[in-house]
Amino acid sequence: MNKVRHVLGISGGKDSAALAIYLKNLYPLMDIEYYSSDTGKELDETYNLITNLQVYLGKSIEILKAAENSHEDPFDHFLSMYGGFLPSSNARWCTKKLKLEPFEKYVGNDPVVSYVGIRGDEDREGYISHKTSIQSIFPFRRNIWSEDVISKFLANDKIEENLTWLDAAGVGSRKNLFQETLLKPLSISYHEHQKLNQLLDIGVAETNQLIYSYLKTTDYPLGRDDSYFPLLQNEENLVRDDIFRILEESGVGVPAYYKKINFEVDGKTSSYARSRSGCYFCFYQQKIEWIWLYEQHPEMYRKAMTYEKDGYTWMQNESLEELITPDRMRQVKNDYAKKMEKVTSKQSNFLLDILDEEEGIGCASCFI
Repeated sequence: MNKVRHVLGISGGKDSAALAIYLKNLYPLMDIEYYSSDTGKELDETYNLITNLQVYLGKSIEILKAAENSHEDPFDHFLSMYGGFLPSSNARWCTKKLKLEPFEKYVGNDPVVSYVGIRGDEDREGYISHKTSIQSIFPFRRNIWSEDVISKFLANDKIEENLTWLDAAGVGSRKNLFQETLLKPLSISYHEHQKLNQLLDIGVAETNQLIYSYLKTTDYPLGRDDSYFPLLQNEENLVRDDIFRILEESGVGVPAYYKKINFEVDGKTSSYARSRSGCYFCFYQQKIEWIWLYEQHPEMYRKAMTYEKDGYTWMQNESLEELITPDRMRQVKNDYAKKMEKVTSKQSNFLLDILDEEEGIGCASCFI
């Protein structure tokens, strides 16, 4: 049997970088492989973050590139294959070809535990591989397990089997509480999340041990791994403020594109920034972020414009050329400034603290 590999993908965003630091600090003996998928279209700040992180970790980050034998950047290679058809929220070939496929090639058929930086204040699961040899773990959350594991563990036909692991889980005086909760079957009015949260409320570490005992009866990578898995005892639930704190305290730093920059429009002062990592021309950007790119990285904005041809544009119903006409820029900035005025009670150096709702939009494999 192949050795179980433990891997962590560095997207260039704040969460995956903070997760690498967090795991190194808490579990320095864990043998984790780090990788990053390079599209060839990242901001310089992304590459700076990866360099800083390598220094802190004392370990190299494997750079994965799709179409590695092509004379073009990975994105340009596949754009040609797709006949100039730009990716969009409805056709995310960029994620598939530039991120997911290189990752699955990198791990091959080895059993893999993949650590994902989705936080405790986010309600999303992220990328879950269809390959049964890859298992995702979420260390920032109170529930570190993926939905597929939880669904199988809490299935009604597993109730009697789960009861047999109570003593080994060290539940002690709370045995009756665990037993009562485990015995209650799922139904239309009692769903998985309710049952899981009740178990976690009784005891996080003990619930983790119960799920881990179940995994040992399966073909999941952790079921095949004989080494000690330290996250069973971790009861922390980290949120966005924790992520920024980890990055700043480590010295790795927060990527510069998250930091707000002031601008003026019609006598008013407001501020903008980038709310995500990923390619500089990511179609998930807001219009104000495109304007940020135009004013802070004009050469990259111009490059993004060159991709708009044959009727394909990065945004629906508006081209990048139209967006940067003086009247249109003024309108976008005014609309954004008005939106910002409504949330001025939030004091932060980071746009993400102002526009909470934007963060969950996009591909988790690119932005976390």
